[in-house]
Formats: sequence, C-alpha cells, structure tokens
Amino acid sequence: MRRLLLIPAEIATRLQRDILLLVLVLLCFGLSLLDPDAIATYPQRVDWPTIAALAGLLLLTTGLEESGLLQHAAYQMIIRMHSERNLALLLVGTSAAMATVLTNDIALFIVVPLTLGLNGMATLPIARLVIFEALAVNAGSVLTPMGNPQNLFLWQRSGIPFMAFVAEMAPLAGILLGTLLALTVFAFPARHIDPHEDIVPPLLARRLLWSCLLLYPVFLILLDLRQPWVGLAIVATVFGAAFRQVVKQVDWALIIVFVLIFIDLRLLADLPPVQAMVATIGLHDPQRLFLAGVLISQLISNVPGAILLAEHSLDWRLMAWAANIGGFGLLIGSLANLIALRLLGDRRAWWNFHAWSLPFLVIAGTLSYLWLFAGA
Repeated sequence: MRRLLLIPAEIATRLQRDILLLVLVLLCFGLSLLDPDAIATYPQRVDWPTIAALAGLLLLTTGLEESGLLQHAAYQMIIRMHSERNLALLLVGTSAAMATVLTNDIALFIVVPLTLGLNGMATLPIARLVIFEALAVNAGSVLTPMGNPQNLFLWQRSGIPFMAFVAEMAPLAGILLGTLLALTVFAFPARHIDPHEDIVPPLLARRLLWSCLLLYPVFLILLDLRQPWVGLAIVATVFGAAFRQVVKQVDWALIIVFVLIFIDLRLLADLPPVQAMVATIGLHDPQRLFLAGVLISQLISNVPGAILLAEHSLDWRLMAWAANIGGFGLLIGSLANLIALRLLGDRRAWWNFHAWSLPFLVIAGTLSYLWLFAGA
C-alpha cells in the first residue's frame, strides 16, 4: 500500500521537472473535457510506426553515448577547431546535410548528443549550438521528400517524380541555408577555443560501440522498408540481452511526450473553430494559402498544418514551402525543435530558442514570400 501511495508523488515530481510533459498532459486533459467521446479515438491518432522508430533511435543513440564514441568525436573536434565560429559552422553544416537524407529527427539524435559531449571540454555556448542545430535540420530537410514528415506526405500526395520535387524545393533550401549560415556567423564569435588542460580522449566501450554501429544501418534500412516494428524488435532484443544498463539510461519519457504530441496536435487540428478558420481564409488565393500555412504551423505544428491545408488545396508546392517555413518561429512549429531542446535538457533554452528562431522566421519568410510573389 505504501508503494502505491508513492506513485502519484513520483509522477508529480516527474511532471514538475519536465515542463513540456506537464503542458501536454494538461492540454490533453482540457481537450478531453471538451469532447469526452473523442477519448476512444486517441490510440488511432498516434502514429505508432513513428513511435516504434523513435524508441529504436533512442536505444541506439543512448548506446552510442554510453560507448564513448560521441565524446571521442567531440574531443577530436575540440582539439582541431580553432574558433567557436568554425565549430558552429561545422555543426550547422553537418546537421543540415544529414537531415536531407536521414530526416530531421534522426539527424538530431546523432548531432545533439555529439554536441553535448563537448560540454566540459572547453567553455562553449552548448545551448546556442543545439538551438542552431535545430534550425539547421529544419533548413536542410526541406530539400528532399524524406527530409521531414510534411515533405513525405505532400510528395506522396502530389505524385511527382523525386527529382522534380527536389527541383521545386531547391530555391527554398537555398534561402533557408543561406540565411542560417549568415545568422551563424553573426551569432558565434571568432573567439579562440581553449580546451581545458585536463581533458583526455575518453575510453571506448568497444563491444557496445560495434553493436550500435552494426545495428544502426540495419535499423535505418528497415525504417526505409516501412518495417519499424521489426527494427525495434531486433534492437530491443540485442540491448535487452547484452546491454541492460543502457536500456535504463534511455529517456523513455520522450516516448510519452511524442504520444501526447500526436494526440494533442491532431485534436487541435480537428477543433471546429480551427476547421472553420481554415475554410474561411480563402485558400484558393496563393498568397493567402502561403501565409495561412506559415501561421497555422505556429499554432498546431507544421505536419498537422500541412495535413489540414491539404484538405482545402491541391497546390502541394506552396503548402510545402509554407509548412517548412512554419517550422521556424515558435517552438511548436516543428517537432524537431521539441526533440532538440528535449535532448538538451536546459529549461532556459526554451526561451532562448525564440530569440533566434523568431527573427529567422521573419527574415527567411520575407525572402521566400518575395521569391514566390514579387513578380506576380
């Protein structure tokens, strides 16, 4: 009985420590009060293949962290990079490049733990680096259909060839990446990096490392074959049998966060006021469609925003541009933003993120609008 009485206190402590989880729980509770009948549909609102993919990625990236590989790579970067600006440009460029082929969330699961490994090796603005990595994966992912979920959805809906999609998105990728590189140069000084004298190359847990390196491509191939549950079963079996301590280190609360994100955002998108607002905007007008896509993404995130707009328009190109630009600005604009800051684990960064993301939205959004409509 005493153990049962402790459970609510443990849950309350977890919620107090995790602001995002608390907000999502409260939002789900409020939306459930508005429409109790919808509770039965909650399991159908969750994209369970994505949850399976996320669980497998959490196991693998935690394994890489515990193996010492990411800390070792961070050590090499510290001793080879000569300035904060060069380091930031390297991390931003790497993040953007990986997002074009690995999707924005997978890129973050690789680069953010790597960046966290820099902490303690030198005096660096770790939180700002992670914020810019979130911006970078959103910018890099716009180029290809597999770069992010909204691109994949709109590409499949459009029915056009792969390279035709890339050609239509290339100008936006150029605008976003050019703006981001300029902002990176402004945000990070050319200050010399002074590694702490006592840092040494970390030891590698080679058995764990090789297991992760062998499992990673297998898991990604299975994801590409639309077999996330098979991939998760393989990874979970190996870790459960050989690396149980790693399993205990995984941030499993992130799974709960994503389940709630799917439920909450899709409930918001289904609200009659939201549906009515979209219906009365006049989406037949290209400029209104573009602006609506950017603004709706700020309210319900860009993936459900793209799905919602697709019910009212066939202009996949404008919707893709708008949804991708809408990933910047407010934190909720893109799930990648939430992943990056959740991995960072610094509450102050949730506010600092907007100091960079909102100006980026204004600059990149204005340039994109001019590109699309200046000659109209």
